[in-house]
Amino acid sequence: YPLSPILCLYLSLSISLSLSLYLYLYFFLENIHLMDPTTLKTGQLNANQFFREAFSAICHQKQLREFMVMNIELVRDRGKQIGQHSHKHTLADVWVLPVSSLGTDDEEIHTRSHLGNVLQCGDYVLGFDVRHAVVNNKIFDRLKEVPDIILVKKIYPDKVKRSKGRNFKLRHLRSQSVSETVTDEGDYNDFLEDLEEDEDLRKNINLYKRKPKWMVDAEDAVLAPRVGLEELLDELCLEEDNMGDENDMATSNVND
Repeated sequence: YPLSPILCLYLSLSISLSLSLYLYLYFFLENIHLMDPTTLKTGQLNANQFFREAFSAICHQKQLREFMVMNIELVRDRGKQIGQHSHKHTLADVWVLPVSSLGTDDEEIHTRSHLGNVLQCGDYVLGFDVRHAVVNNKIFDRLKEVPDIILVKKIYPDKVKRSKGRNFKLRHLRSQSVSETVTDEGDYNDFLEDLEEDEDLRKNINLYKRKPKWMVDAEDAVLAPRVGLEELLDELCLEEDNMGDENDMATSNVND
């Protein structure tokens, strides 16, 4: 799943992975990668481990709320680190407000996040509002200290303009359209955005050059990650090539 869901670990699983019973983001690549967003501590599950103790997420994409970053401070002193930690992310203290509360007297909400390397004041971010969540999970009920909010992903404004200016596309089975292979067009667009933002996620996926639907002026361009042209493949038009060969043969026969 491109956008990281949130889960609590079983006790036996947390012991085997040397992780605490806490809230973790998880990412699907070749294996399932777990990360504590408040410490950057990581763990990894293969398929056999998962099916022995399969878990379910306590939060999915449609339950996330939109927040604005009001202030951010990188965590410089993280003390002694034991075990594996993510070097791809940066720990930071972040103060946010729900977008629906902008312009009110509501207090800023503090949380510690793994997104310190991508967030700035004024950015928008999706997060799980733990304080107001109704979670039916026995492991979650055991947790004594949980953050008020778990930030999951930075988001960029003007999704329509970003989509139309995208320089790559994926190939699909000929008998199926995008709408037939994806349950929700919004989910598919979110997946394309995740490919743009995560080099590891797209490293085993063939991306093909795509001519944007419109030319965007520099001042109107969406300030969002883009896939470099060196990563894109030229799309082969086999049908056109075959038609060209048949026409050449037909012309040759007529001349003969």
